[in-house]
Amino acid sequence: MQPWFTDGKLGIFLHWGIYSVDGVAESWSFFNGQVPYDAYMAQLDGFDAQKWDPDAWADLFVEAGAAYAVLTAKHHDGVALWDTQAGDLSVVKRTPAARDLITPYVDALRRRGLKVGLYYSHLDWSHPDYATVRPDGQDPDDRGNPYAMPAVGEESPERWDAFLAFHRAQVRELLGLFQPDLLWFDGEWERSPEQWGMAELAELIAELSPHTVVNGRLTGHGDYATPEQGVPVEPPKGPWELCLTVNDSWGYQPQDDHHKSPRQLVRVFAETVGGGGNLLLAVGPKADGTIPPEQAERLEALGEWIAGHRPAVRDTGRGLPHGHFYGPSALSADRRTLYLFLFDRPNEYVVLRGVRNVVRSARVLGTGTDVRHERVGGLGEVPGWEYLYVHDDQLDPLCTVVALELDGELDLYREHTRD
Repeated sequence: MQPWFTDGKLGIFLHWGIYSVDGVAESWSFFNGQVPYDAYMAQLDGFDAQKWDPDAWADLFVEAGAAYAVLTAKHHDGVALWDTQAGDLSVVKRTPAARDLITPYVDALRRRGLKVGLYYSHLDWSHPDYATVRPDGQDPDDRGNPYAMPAVGEESPERWDAFLAFHRAQVRELLGLFQPDLLWFDGEWERSPEQWGMAELAELIAELSPHTVVNGRLTGHGDYATPEQGVPVEPPKGPWELCLTVNDSWGYQPQDDHHKSPRQLVRVFAETVGGGGNLLLAVGPKADGTIPPEQAERLEALGEWIAGHRPAVRDTGRGLPHGHFYGPSALSADRRTLYLFLFDRPNEYVVLRGVRNVVRSARVLGTGTDVRHERVGGLGEVPGWEYLYVHDDQLDPLCTVVALELDGELDLYREHTRD
């Protein structure tokens, strides 16, 4: 795993494609029958990207405190945002935008030191050779969705091989043209790893672009896990990334005004960082390439909070196991500073449990004000409780962080049950 990813903490997820013209759900709207396929694809004629400024995007991501971004190079509808030579379904050949949108995005991010991520859907509900084999073990009487599955008796392994050749050609293009730092796969669920040839695909990526991080949807061969839309109660053991929408939609849907507040976003971010993960926060640009102001404002607010609490976010790892503190926490790289995230107003104090270390100092991050603390109880190897008295005038409106300087590397006590 590349260190930049585990240290990244925040990425921006961009679902941008023809679905933003009518503001319908990306790909799923025709797959689920909400709009006819022809009406969905007619959006090609309205996708112009006429106000798109990739440098403005990159500046916003820097302001948000992000380390990387991931752009949908091709969603399940099969429309590529670059000038793919593997087929003619692209914004270059089929839309008024009429240009490669990946290269300017890549260049803008790299000018600002941001890592480049590209999303690519394994499946392609528009490709004529995609719905030609059934998943291994599927009931032959189950017709399934016609965009994904062939009818009984219409299977064609030869056409599936042709689709895989197309798939590999596009992956080769993305790796060769853009050398992405991260390749974010999706759409693996409709076929088995063996049908996809995931092992061979992993070898291809390692050969052509060995520095590229790959998410877990390269089934069995990815570098990290990708839960969606909810912080896991028990975080994954290894590297992971939470995918979260700012409102309830991945792409631009103007009727969706259910935007999470800055406080809610900071809370999810702190919970994710405290669990050792990254937050991949999704925004949906309009067809003209502009990011809705409601979403830009929330990225800016998140970035302002991060800037004031940077030591708790950068160069930290997952914090205390459950039970030691009622809230998330993070631990510095040298394991000598513990950061406690306080979301709610304390009733006089908060309590830390099961820490053997002496707490040398406690202060509110961002303001530097001291927090009175005392050790209460304890007997022998049982360390007792550390009481931290946090006053109302010390609280941050979004999330307060208390930094505890320990007398050495964190030393935890977890009582074992006696026989």
